[in-house]
Amino acid sequence: MRASAAPIPAILGVMSSPISLVEFPADDPERARRFWSEVLGITLDSRKQDEGEGWQTHSGQAEFGLHERGRGPGDTVSIPYFAVPDLQGALARVPELGGTVIHPGEKWAICRDSEGSPFGLTTKTG
Repeated sequence: MRASAAPIPAILGVMSSPISLVEFPADDPERARRFWSEVLGITLDSRKQDEGEGWQTHSGQAEFGLHERGRGPGDTVSIPYFAVPDLQGALARVPELGGTVIHPGEKWAICRDSEGSPFGLTTKTG
């Protein structure tokens, strides 16, 4: 930031973060669980049946997830998941705006944006 640039004021209460989960793949899940648990001071519990495989926090806020690396679209890099009120509507807009839906779903989906970056979408709860 330039020294003469005025700071941008924060508008509190206008928008909450749409990030619901950040997911990391791991070659050695136990090593990764220990690493992230100790670095962040979090507990990574086994996922519930409808959450998929792996471990994650269950804080009710933006969650942190970890799973064993595989061959799927979310297995090479970390992926942020964004909560949207209408998952199917958002998935319909992805290709219209130049992105790609890689793995569609009813509760969550994996996509690429117009620049090729992977991201996830999930249903907004509450």
